[in-house]
Amino acid sequence: MATYACNQCGMSVNASCAKCDRPLENGHLSLDDGSEVQISQCPSCEGKIKSPQCCGADMSCEV
Repeated sequence: MATYACNQCGMSVNASCAKCDRPLENGHLSLDDGSEVQISQCPSCEGKIKSPQCCGADMSCEV
């Protein structure tokens, strides 16, 4: 399962899809202005959420 960890304080979380119980994968969403937002997405049902944050920053993902 993908674990998201905070680079500042070390807190970590495991994230999985409640619909199909698959681990969420790290990804990026391209916005119309050309910027990218880090997201977590389900590889099965393709649902997407904003990646978890801690200490004011996106948590990093080790796959």
